[in-house]
Amino acid sequence: MPLTSTRFRLINLKNLIILLAFFVAFITLANGFFANYQVQRNQLLKHTLETNHAYTQKLAAATNNFIEAALQQLAYTAKIVEKNLDNQSLLTAEAERLHQQTSSFNSVAIVNKEGIALAASPNTLGILGGKLVSAGVLETLAAKKPLVSTPYLSTVGNLLVLISSPIFDASGNYLGYVGGTIYLKEKSILNDLLGKHFHRDGSYIYVVDQNKQIIYHPNPKRVGSYIENNEAINSVIKNISGSAQVTNSLGVEMLAGFSPITTTNWGVVAQRPVTATLSSLDDLMKRVVYRTLPLALFTFFIIWLLANYISRPLRQLATTAKEMDSPSAHSNLAKVESWYFESKELKQAMLKGLGLLNTQISQLKEDAATDPLTGVFNRRSLQLLLKQLEQKGIPFSVLAVDIDHFKKVNDTFGHAAGDKALIELTKMMRQISREEDLVARTGGEEFLLILPNTTTSSAQAIAERLRKLVAQTQIDPVGSIQVSIGIATLSAKGGSSDEVLNQADEALYQAKRLGRNRCEVYTP
Repeated sequence: MPLTSTRFRLINLKNLIILLAFFVAFITLANGFFANYQVQRNQLLKHTLETNHAYTQKLAAATNNFIEAALQQLAYTAKIVEKNLDNQSLLTAEAERLHQQTSSFNSVAIVNKEGIALAASPNTLGILGGKLVSAGVLETLAAKKPLVSTPYLSTVGNLLVLISSPIFDASGNYLGYVGGTIYLKEKSILNDLLGKHFHRDGSYIYVVDQNKQIIYHPNPKRVGSYIENNEAINSVIKNISGSAQVTNSLGVEMLAGFSPITTTNWGVVAQRPVTATLSSLDDLMKRVVYRTLPLALFTFFIIWLLANYISRPLRQLATTAKEMDSPSAHSNLAKVESWYFESKELKQAMLKGLGLLNTQISQLKEDAATDPLTGVFNRRSLQLLLKQLEQKGIPFSVLAVDIDHFKKVNDTFGHAAGDKALIELTKMMRQISREEDLVARTGGEEFLLILPNTTTSSAQAIAERLRKLVAQTQIDPVGSIQVSIGIATLSAKGGSSDEVLNQADEALYQAKRLGRNRCEVYTP
């Protein structure tokens, strides 16, 4: 008998209700946080990879422009001295001019075909009149054409590259070259060009040559070393541009973008640690937890009170069960019959309690379904809404909207101004749309406006009104922007949302081909 009584006290309905409610609430909340974290994490990693790739493309283009300009400077000097190799004063003056006129080269030399230095700047080099036998000089003399040499050690121990332009006489005979050097471990134009892009959050840029040798690195000690087993470097030296998640030589997970420098067969790599990329998301999730915790604790307290209240009729039922032989047992049991109603009320109370938490989870899911910059739907959530319209058989028209020459806006006014232009465009799209219409951002400067129960002609009128409104609206500091719009309609007779989106895209491309700042309706 004591054993049975102990078991009864351990299996308490109040405790079971509390444990079940806490467990369901915790699992629901944890699942919501985890799902939202994974979505945001993948978006952050993808955005960082795309940003680093675009960044290296700009740096590679800038380096290509510098190399081409340097070769043009050298070719100009070679043209001047080709008929005056015996005029020492002219050679010296040209070497001095080429060295001092720009900051392109650490040193300049005019060398004949035997490798003899005819002129040099600065004068402290001590090579004038001597025969040069370094690897870069021999490579240049053998090439007899404009060349950026393989990195090599000079006679005084400097790691450098030699950029040269050949000298020919009127008959096309090779006479030597005019060359400028760039020191790789000392201050140079290459360091100035790339060094200002170094970041303090662990991200950095480095450049390798075709042999996987580092020729620029924010840490000068790394210059001259070789890198193996790196996916980004293996790709960029094959003239491939792209991005990848890699592990660097220190074992740190990096998000790398890479682009080739075509004039020299070099490659530039920009990479950022995964931990630095995700740190902002981790902080965001912590703030969400801190703000949700008080409400969760308050909800659990309410559940505890309800569990005590609901368990009281069960204790009365247990007491009555022991008194089945009592004359009042029937009336007592009749009173406890409301237990089933109370059970139903308990379920509703728990749902109300958890409803507060579900509101928070719904808000997190809504954030994952919208574009963080403009607040409109993103592509993923839009596809779900379109499927609902398709399943209900509701016809709709699609406006595919794209800002004309948006890259020029970013390049001219900066990304902050470009973001402002995107936000203003979404405001104008909402301004001309109805409450049931859907606005979504599907790409960088690409948007969709979904118009349920709208014919093609009505959609075309709305598109034209939007186009004119955008063109007439001034956005500080950008001024006015223009958009191209593609229009397609899904009728009630059939078709799919994917098909009508593709048709709107085709109409948009047609508007682009026909001159931009116009609206085009899809025609098969």
